[in-house]
Amino acid sequence: MNDTLGRFLRITLPLSGMNFLTQCARAGLAVVGPALAVQYGFTASELGLLSAVMFAAYGLWQLPVGLLLDLYGPRRVQTGMALTAAVGFALFAMADGLGGFVVARLVTGIGVAAGLTGMMKGNSQWFARHQMAMVTGFGLLIGGFGGMAATLPVEAVMPLIGWRGVFGLFALVAFAVAVWNALSLRAPPGATLARQTLGAEIATTGRILLDRGFWRLTPSVALLSVMNFTYQSLWAGPWLRDVAGLDAAARAQTLFLYALGMMIGSAGWGMVASRLTARGHSQMVVPWLCTGALMLAQVALIVVPPGRVAITLVWMVFACLASSGPTGYAAIAATFPVALMGRVSTAINAVMLAMVFVLQSLIGWIIDLWPRTETGGWNARGYAWAIGVSLACQVAAAVWAAWSLRRASQ
Repeated sequence: MNDTLGRFLRITLPLSGMNFLTQCARAGLAVVGPALAVQYGFTASELGLLSAVMFAAYGLWQLPVGLLLDLYGPRRVQTGMALTAAVGFALFAMADGLGGFVVARLVTGIGVAAGLTGMMKGNSQWFARHQMAMVTGFGLLIGGFGGMAATLPVEAVMPLIGWRGVFGLFALVAFAVAVWNALSLRAPPGATLARQTLGAEIATTGRILLDRGFWRLTPSVALLSVMNFTYQSLWAGPWLRDVAGLDAAARAQTLFLYALGMMIGSAGWGMVASRLTARGHSQMVVPWLCTGALMLAQVALIVVPPGRVAITLVWMVFACLASSGPTGYAAIAATFPVALMGRVSTAINAVMLAMVFVLQSLIGWIIDLWPRTETGGWNARGYAWAIGVSLACQVAAAVWAAWSLRRASQ
């Protein structure tokens, strides 16, 4: 037990620092985004692009960073990635226009791209297989505090240091994480690093992406995570301002509880899914139930819950339900050889991040169809139609999954 705890503190904990940075990068813009939109006169589509480009870089970097982890190990790669994230945050703090912000977000997306995969790689080297789910789950739970740090604490210090100072602090934290990984991580005795090629990795992933079975469940499973990436990283903050009418402090409190809902879901759904699967139930039970409940949550947001408590509760439930996405990865991977499970997960992540880019941008375009309000915000009807599009995407994906599964069984 003491040996396991020691390895967790030396390996998993510093690697979870990268997930902390990922959450800061995602949630930070939702807090400062409304201020940026007013200061620079950004349209909703420009603000959506600003958020989406980070996920585009994140997704495009999945294959190269996976290969780098196999070639050079988590210590070197995550140290370099944390330094890259520090540069991205610093560039954002110094930017003074849409072009500069876009470049900064692209660099940040590259820097945080290996948060989950790097931690899984390190854990696989130091822990027994039966310990992997436990230590990775706790690592993600710790990383989730980044989403909280980017809400209430950011809102508290913004009047003192401004949004530029906030991203300067993010840069310092990223630099500290880089030093932490460099000093703490080590390769286990006798560890060997793979010598595969990027071409071979791309070819394998290409075969996965061309497989019909992959596309039966992937859209519906991926859309669960897409909802959290899309709304936590940007649109929940403006919605709370323009539709719910909350001030900056109240928005930060709601986003703080949103992050808490994500942490509860991340820690809880995996355990529920494992117990149900052990009892002989389908691996898709949890994703299906959460998809249906998430549709109802989106209907509630379109109607607009009465009162701040109800609004906060709906967003918190929304976050918790959308955190169930990874529980469906195993169901998709089960249709492939065991040796391909890691690359199947990477392929799902790549599809998910591409969907985030499209949906975030699409929401911005939809909201821009209505004129801005006198206060500089956006029309509530635009948000209602945008959430309706998100809901329609989930309904379409669920119908597609049901139809394709039925057809495959015939």
